[in-house]
Amino acid sequence: MAFVVPAEIGHAPYAAPLLEYLVRSFSRVHIIAIRKKLFSSLSEDCWLIYTDGRGSSASHIELTVCDEFKPAGQRPKPNCFIDLKEWRTTWSRRLRPYLLPEKVREIYTTAIRDPSSRRFGDFASIGIGYVSGDNDFFHLRPSEAKRLKIPAEFLHPSLRNGRAMPSKQITHATVAAWTKSDDKILLLRLKREQELPLSIRQYLDSSIGREARLGYKCSNRTPWYAVPDVQVPDFVLSYMSGRSVNLAQNLAGITCTNSVHSVRIRDKILAKKLLPLWLSSFVRLSCELEGHALGGGMLKLEPREATRILFPAEHLLVGTIDEALEDAVKTLQGWRHYAH
Repeated sequence: MAFVVPAEIGHAPYAAPLLEYLVRSFSRVHIIAIRKKLFSSLSEDCWLIYTDGRGSSASHIELTVCDEFKPAGQRPKPNCFIDLKEWRTTWSRRLRPYLLPEKVREIYTTAIRDPSSRRFGDFASIGIGYVSGDNDFFHLRPSEAKRLKIPAEFLHPSLRNGRAMPSKQITHATVAAWTKSDDKILLLRLKREQELPLSIRQYLDSSIGREARLGYKCSNRTPWYAVPDVQVPDFVLSYMSGRSVNLAQNLAGITCTNSVHSVRIRDKILAKKLLPLWLSSFVRLSCELEGHALGGGMLKLEPREATRILFPAEHLLVGTIDEALEDAVKTLQGWRHYAH
C-alpha cells in the first residue's frame, strides 16, 4: 500500500491510531518525511507512507527524512528505524522528534527521565481565555466607553490576541499605550443578577446589542450579556507563534480572550526557579516538540501540549549542548517553513 498523506501524520493526536493500526497490520511500515512542499501550490505539507506484508506486524517504523522528494524506481532507503516502545512512551506516538539528530533526541530523553526535570503542567494550570460570543460588541475602545458613559467599574482591560502581547511583561505602561492608541481593549464585564446603570442598559438594547444576543454563545447563556470564565491570569501564553512561543507576566492585572492562553501558577517557588529558563534553547526546543506546525510557518500550542513543555534538571544544562539545541530549534522551524 502507498499513500500521499498530510504531514500531520508526524504529530497529530488523531494520526496515532492510524499508525498503531498499520504497525499491527503490516510487517513493514515506511514513512517518507519531506521538508519541501510536495505540491508547491498547496498550503498543506505532505509526506509519503508505504506498507507491505499485510497480516503480520512490524517490529519498528522505518523513516526516511529528506529535504526534497525526487521520483525514482525504488523507495528511498530508511535512515532511521524507530523503536515502537520509545515512540509510544517517550515521544507520545509522534514522529516529529525523529526529524532531529539522534544526539539531540538523547539529550531530550535524558531530561525526560531525570526526576529533577519538570513539565510546565507540574507547577501551572494552562487553559484558554474567555469566549465572549461577540468580540466586537463586548470590547470597547476607551473613546467609545467614554462616549457611551460606561462606568469604569464595568470595564476590564483585556488582551484580545497574541499580536498585541509584548515580550516578557504586560505592565500598566502597556495598558496605557493601548489606551493612548484607542484600541478595543476594554471588556464589558457584567455579572449575573447585577444592577446595571442606564447607560449599560441602553448599550445592551442598542441595534448591535440586539444582534449580538442572537449569536450562538450569547443565546445559550443566561443572562446573554454575562461573559463567563473571565479570569486574571499570572501569565499569558501565545497560542500561535512565529519564531518562538511568548510567555508574558501579567503585572497589569488584565484578562484575556481565547486567542491566547491563560496561565495560573500553582507552585510559585518552582515557577520562580524554572521560568527564567523560558528563553533557553532547551525550552524553546521543547515548545517545538510538544507543539505542532500549522500552515504559514506558525507553531500552535494547545493547552494540553503546553502542559508538556519540559524544563530540564539544572545539572543537565552544563556543558556544550547549546549549539546542538539551537541547531535543532532551527531545524524544526525549517520543517514548519518559518522564515528566519
